[in-house]
Amino acid sequence: MQGYLTTHILDTARGMPADGVRVSLFRIEVDARVHLGDAVTNADGRTDTPILSKERFRQGVYELVFHTGEYLDRVGVPEEHPRFLSDIPLRFGMSEDAHYHVPLLLSPFGYSTYRGS
Repeated sequence: MQGYLTTHILDTARGMPADGVRVSLFRIEVDARVHLGDAVTNADGRTDTPILSKERFRQGVYELVFHTGEYLDRVGVPEEHPRFLSDIPLRFGMSEDAHYHVPLLLSPFGYSTYRGS
């Protein structure tokens, strides 16, 4: 099996998937943060394809940035300036050739994550 990375976002305050959220992926190198691409969540809160494909997978340290500010504005969370959770960076390591699933459980004032399957 060759590794790959997927993600999704659940809006725990609304009890539903978070659609239309841009997610950026970076690989963390010794002296650089390399942008690998962006994806947008669909109606199920998932990206349509793995955010890191089997072909591009390498073990190492990565960062997902969930750009949640526009989503929170769109779904009617009262505006704040600056918004408490506008961008959420998650840095994590992938040390084996496996499927990594890193979801985000989101509310306007908190979040959690875990290594899923």
